[in-house]
Amino acid sequence: MRALPPSCGPVRLVAVDGHAGSGKSTLAGRLAGALGGAPVLRLDDLASHDALFEWTGRVLDQVIAPLSRGEPARHGVYDWVRRAFREERVVPPAPVVLVEGVGAGRRALRPHLARLLWMDLPPEESWARGRRRDGPGLADFWDGWERAERRHFAADPSRPYADRLVRQCRNGYLVLPGPRVRS
Repeated sequence: MRALPPSCGPVRLVAVDGHAGSGKSTLAGRLAGALGGAPVLRLDDLASHDALFEWTGRVLDQVIAPLSRGEPARHGVYDWVRRAFREERVVPPAPVVLVEGVGAGRRALRPHLARLLWMDLPPEESWARGRRRDGPGLADFWDGWERAERRHFAADPSRPYADRLVRQCRNGYLVLPGPRVRS
């Protein structure tokens, strides 16, 4: 990934996209470690209950714009329990910055990406994993989430633009060429 050409000023933005529960956070964490502590922008920090997928403006203004100038990005972090943006996080203009979350490969962000990885797990299997992880207390949230995610990917699919498809295996990952279509 460090050998890729910069895509956002001096930064190589690498997106990890896929359905909720597909393993994006785990993969991003492993990649960050393998890259010596690369920063990870978690899109869950920029979304909110009222705007599950309406975070594009915040990402472009608070993250993409400063990184493209070689400056640190500062963005609000949403507190999902208190339902408010409560703190600020800084993302340095590192050689590689990982962007992790549902919709990380959306149309508005693709021009700024050096690479788009798609966690290749069917939605029903991903959502079942997410529901098990989060427990029965969030069942109502998941019902609404699944509808919102279906609408999002119907209007702005990421998978067709993925450079690589990633499948989690028992002992690691299988990485396959993606179906990338030029946008």
